Amino acid sequence: MNGLSALWSIFGPVLALLARIMMAFSFAFLVPLTWGWALDLDYLRAIWGVAFGLTFGSGLLLLWLTRHQYRELLPRDGFLLVVLVWLVLTAYAAIPLYWLVPDISWSHAYFEAMSALTATGATALSGLGDLPVSVNVWRAFLQYIGGLGIMLLVVAVLPLLGLGGMQLYKAETPGPMKDTKFTPRIAETARGLWLVYFGFSLACLLAYRWAGMSWADAFIHMCSTMSLGGFSSQDASIGYWDSAAVELVAIVFMTLAGISFLRYFLVLRTLTLGPIVNDHEIRSYFLVLAGSVLLVVALLTAHQVETDFWAALRSSAFHVLSLATTTGYAATDYGQWPVFIGVYLMFLGCFVSCAGSTGGGIKMVRMVLLIKQARRELVRIVHPRVVNPITLGGQCIASATLITVLGYMLIYGAATLGLSFVLLLTGLDIVTAFSAVVATLNNIGPGLGLVGPAHNFGWLSGFQLGVLSFAMLLGRLELLTVLVLFTRHYWRR
Repeated sequence: MNGLSALWSIFGPVLALLARIMMAFSFAFLVPLTWGWALDLDYLRAIWGVAFGLTFGSGLLLLWLTRHQYRELLPRDGFLLVVLVWLVLTAYAAIPLYWLVPDISWSHAYFEAMSALTATGATALSGLGDLPVSVNVWRAFLQYIGGLGIMLLVVAVLPLLGLGGMQLYKAETPGPMKDTKFTPRIAETARGLWLVYFGFSLACLLAYRWAGMSWADAFIHMCSTMSLGGFSSQDASIGYWDSAAVELVAIVFMTLAGISFLRYFLVLRTLTLGPIVNDHEIRSYFLVLAGSVLLVVALLTAHQVETDFWAALRSSAFHVLSLATTTGYAATDYGQWPVFIGVYLMFLGCFVSCAGSTGGGIKMVRMVLLIKQARRELVRIVHPRVVNPITLGGQCIASATLITVLGYMLIYGAATLGLSFVLLLTGLDIVTAFSAVVATLNNIGPGLGLVGPAHNFGWLSGFQLGVLSFAMLLGRLELLTVLVLFTRHYWRR
């Protein structure tokens, strides 16, 4: 009994905050309820209402059970809370999908919800155009919530509850230099990021509407574009509209969302473009994107996939931006293009997005640091005594940061290979297994082979979907936040 009391005193405060987050999350169900009220049948509205009540009631019950558990969060509590939030909220988010989508299993519903909340965009559903509007709205709105990070949004209101938010911010914020503070209080930064996110979202919504989408489709694609999630209301994705205007809107806002929202926040604070123009990571981001677009254009024309230069440029720009920013939209089946292009697009998705953006992958800043570190080691071979510090943005990078980046990459590679081998054991072919892991671990969405843009993940078994759901969680929380819970040292108090 004493042991249970000790555990409750340790984890009770974490569960108490989880309860509050569940209650706040329950109001997200009102968004598809509102759309369903206007466009769906009566019984569908009732289901969204039940989902809202169930989630809010569960949070309220947990809050009552933990009513005496209150203390400031420790850094280790932040890691546990973040993982619990993603796992628990995904389960509740999957409930209406399980009820409303025909012939869907719980493993498929959970996979779909995890793909949405992690802004991955790998779907296990087909016949999207025949689903109720509220279901597609829910899938996309989950991506909108998850794109910037649930914890980053919640941390803005934690001070109102008397709880500090720095531990959650460090656990959730993507990128290797999480200790950089942009305002004296993290809540102010979080609110500033939310305002920037909302401002871009409104512009994106109106742009999609201008390009010819209905209000419902414009809202759905605004959510999945700004989150770089890539869910669509049609099986053919953006290709359903076959519109240069729609693709142009997607290209512009995918590009903007691939840049750190922290930089936009600094632009608003300083009223200058310096934070963007002078940022080494953003310059590398545009350089890689521009070079990749030209490379794919050259390959498409050389292999006569496209005979017209402007058609090749349109296809290249759209798919390079879509895959590199980990959005995952498709305007055509690029799996039928020369094999190098498909593999190269997947490779871009592993690192191009900037730290602090809504994209997945290891982030451009880590790739820049790795290249600089490799270059320094080559110089040391020739000049062993040379002092050659690694700098970024005019500042020397601490050795501890470089060690963290190298350690992260080692774990990233081990996770990619390990999960691929697990899927190979289940009987998948090498292209499908490896690309499925790369696509989910980096939150890209579609892979290659049997999980390519012309297919989906719905034919996989429950175990295979479970492995890929875990990969999505690892990728969105940048591996270490999840894997630290599996270490013996974490559980020593």
